[in-house]
Amino acid sequence: MRVIGIETSCDETGIAIYCDEQGLMAHQLYSQVKLHADYGGVVPELASRDHVRKIIPLIKAALVEAGCTKDDIDGIAYTTGPGLVGALMVGATVGRSIAYAWDIPALGINHMEGHMLAPMLEEHTPDFPFLAMLVSGGHTQIVRVGGIGQYELLGESVDDAAGEAFDKTAKLLGLDYPGGPRLSALADKGVAGRYRFPRPMTDRPGLDFSFSGLKTFAANTIAKEKKLAEEAGADGVDEQTRADIAFAFQDAVVDTISIKLRRAIKETGIKRLVVAGGVSANKYLRIKLAEMMAKQNGEVFYPRIEFCTDNGAMIAYAGLQRLRHGGDDSLEIIARPRWPLDQMDAI
Repeated sequence: MRVIGIETSCDETGIAIYCDEQGLMAHQLYSQVKLHADYGGVVPELASRDHVRKIIPLIKAALVEAGCTKDDIDGIAYTTGPGLVGALMVGATVGRSIAYAWDIPALGINHMEGHMLAPMLEEHTPDFPFLAMLVSGGHTQIVRVGGIGQYELLGESVDDAAGEAFDKTAKLLGLDYPGGPRLSALADKGVAGRYRFPRPMTDRPGLDFSFSGLKTFAANTIAKEKKLAEEAGADGVDEQTRADIAFAFQDAVVDTISIKLRRAIKETGIKRLVVAGGVSANKYLRIKLAEMMAKQNGEVFYPRIEFCTDNGAMIAYAGLQRLRHGGDDSLEIIARPRWPLDQMDAI
């Protein structure tokens, strides 16, 4: 069975073809980072228009890469949500329309389910059940995964997601879009111990997160250092101070995630951990979680770096699993800007 996966939930157009026997046959990705850089963030209308321009050429390119024609494709999976409604509509409309024209089934896929199953694209994969730590620009969630569609939400962010807090703090530090990766690169030059940022919501029970206050703490720290620099006659905060603040912020986010995950492991007894979403590419996070899981006698699984951010491969894989169990959407085209994982159907 061969499935085309279409991902258009935000600012990357991802197309892939996955086969249950051959694995990943094609992977095409177009990023809109340069398009949105001048605005300091994603502009939804521009994102939608760019998806319209790129989606068909990328589907054609994926078919060529896989050595396939339309007659070799058995189904189409496209991201239905969560995400930007206009961007989602592009992928859903194209995916559902092509499937109708080719007389094959089509299925809308949850974007976060795609991320959670992305490690299944690798040679070494986790067995069910496992814990999933989803960290991205829009989500920070701990999920107990009993099987595909068997999701129990254990904790989530009550305000800013981790990736969103990274981007906002990066902007406070004067870093260009996309801020998260740039803040991490700056943090690599920072020195530990100069600043100590709080670990939000770790002084109370539960597995929920809150990163808004941490962002405010960073803003106050930066403002204080700016004032001191001005009083000393300097032209702004020096590079080392900015790097030290970036390090302290990143350390606080990662430590907070580690604390919550240790609680989740203790509560569930599950020692297999999947970490996915854009922030899962963060090197510091990977190092610290590997150390934590080693102490827990557990194991941590990641998608490869190119599949941490949005991509069509994870949607094609998730789509194949559901389509092979008889999944097939109606001709109604639906976009779900919000789609909680615990509302998914089990297979």
